Amino acid sequence: MTSQSDGGDRAVMVDVRDVTRTYGSGPAAAAALRGVTFAIGAGRLVALRGRSGSGKTTLLNVVGGLDSPDGGTVQVAGQDVTGMSERTRMRLRRETVAYIFQSFGLLPVLSAAENVGVPLRIAGVAAREREERVALMLSIVGLGDHTRQRPGELSGGQQQRVAIARALASRPKLLLADEPTGQLDQETGKQIMRLLRAVVRSEGVTALVATHDPVLIDLADEVLQLQDGKITASLAGRHEAQLPAVCQAGQAIYARVDRSTSTGKGTVALTSPVYTSPSRYRLLAESSR
Repeated sequence: MTSQSDGGDRAVMVDVRDVTRTYGSGPAAAAALRGVTFAIGAGRLVALRGRSGSGKTTLLNVVGGLDSPDGGTVQVAGQDVTGMSERTRMRLRRETVAYIFQSFGLLPVLSAAENVGVPLRIAGVAAREREERVALMLSIVGLGDHTRQRPGELSGGQQQRVAIARALASRPKLLLADEPTGQLDQETGKQIMRLLRAVVRSEGVTALVATHDPVLIDLADEVLQLQDGKITASLAGRHEAQLPAVCQAGQAIYARVDRSTSTGKGTVALTSPVYTSPSRYRLLAESSR
């Protein structure tokens, strides 16, 4: 069965029904997920909140096809993940789902640009198109001047920005992020969370982010509370009141240049992106100085 909507006009991107997952057997068995059910509408940013050991990482792995549930069903973009062969799951992970990890997951011998280009190479994107897309994505995350630097030459916040650019380079429909600010200081974490919110909105991606960070929880469209392997609450987010249209200090986003909606430095409408020349976009930065 394919879910068509979330009760309104928005199509469902993620549909999880009565999912269970247990590791081990007998007296040592540990139930990581206990009948988890929820749905996420396309284009929404959902925060998954829960204590360590509550099952957040297991749930992300099951949704993304990295792990198989013992029971229940998972659908992503109308595809039944639980019924897929391993080959089909690989295609799902290559074409539909992208990941951001707490540990960044960058290849240390590659430059920032080369890391961002990895999923495009795997997808067989032509060199010129790949180079344009990489340049655009690094500009979006504010690293246009760091394309040749390797991960070891970048700060933790910069490495996570590269990871975000890489995750979105191939235009996935679903972004899964596991504690993306877990290794960052508080201020850098705030910048990354606001950047993630802005880029997800501009790219039109659906995102499920496991986090303890109160900044992302405030920016999310919805917050799912996971406790002992069960969804115990689903709360509406408060991002509309929290996120301005322009960048916060140290943050960069991109927007379609539209003179009819721009009123100087204060407001620029975020519209659905058109993937053409990077010159059709401009970076917006607001200094705190």
